[in-house]
Amino acid sequence: MARPDYFDSKRWLIDELTDDLVQIHGVRRVLHDRKTRFQHAQISQTHTFGICLVLDGKIQSGEKDEFIYHESLVHPAMLAHPNPEKVFIAGGGEGATLRDVLKHRTVSRAVMVDIDGEVVRLCRKYLPTFHQGSFDDKRAVVLHDDARKYIAETKERFDVAVIDLADPVEEGPARMLYTQEFYKLVRDKLKPGGIMVVQSGQSGWINLHNFVAINGTLKSIFKIVRPYQVYVPSFVDLWGFHTASDSLDPARLSPREINSRMADRVSGKLRSYDGIAHRGLFSLPLRLRRKLSRSRRIITDASPIAVH
Repeated sequence: MARPDYFDSKRWLIDELTDDLVQIHGVRRVLHDRKTRFQHAQISQTHTFGICLVLDGKIQSGEKDEFIYHESLVHPAMLAHPNPEKVFIAGGGEGATLRDVLKHRTVSRAVMVDIDGEVVRLCRKYLPTFHQGSFDDKRAVVLHDDARKYIAETKERFDVAVIDLADPVEEGPARMLYTQEFYKLVRDKLKPGGIMVVQSGQSGWINLHNFVAINGTLKSIFKIVRPYQVYVPSFVDLWGFHTASDSLDPARLSPREINSRMADRVSGKLRSYDGIAHRGLFSLPLRLRRKLSRSRRIITDASPIAVH
């Protein structure tokens, strides 16, 4: 059977999920495609998900559904804190994490540290619907530095830390920011009553080892660790996150309390996250809860983790 004509008329972005599973995206045009000092960066306009940021061959954000990922990453931890004024962001090159942090009227200062200044400049230029001017907000401080070096050396203390890094691919710039040593550095720069949230990779059917290992690593440091997940269509899987704190537990907040805090503190409308969605994020299936309870893997500098 001959292939349909449209197959040859498109470019294709092949996003490898495992050695045996790929997702193929039809591409209208490639806006940017080159290697930076740290990683290969591509901005592509896809047919299904709009403009996408692609790093080292992996989609990081899609224009059509990025709000699902970023709202789920930012707001549970921010709303769990009674008064988040100072926020640290590791990574977050698109500016969308910064955007959602700055929706909280309590925030007076948000320090975003992303090592790849070229990627941030690309996102400023090509992804205005993502950052929505957040880079120019007077409360934002955007630094191009190693987030681990910064958090180790800074004298500043934060109410909330948002760890929004690319996956720890073996040759990528983020691998040593998924270790017990790094998380301890962040914990030490949290104010009393502070909270951290970490993007934790796939949590559905495949590549679970990163999500599960992050859970065990955080539990070796913090008293309260809460894994959660949301489905992100452009990632073709459920995506995992963790909050970690010695005193705050987002999973205990009711839908009514979440909605009340949002009304008091959050500017603008959200598109995915609210009180009911919050309850769903933390309702993990039995199979995943069992895997989390059985894992003893601790990620360290001496034994870092890498995903496909």
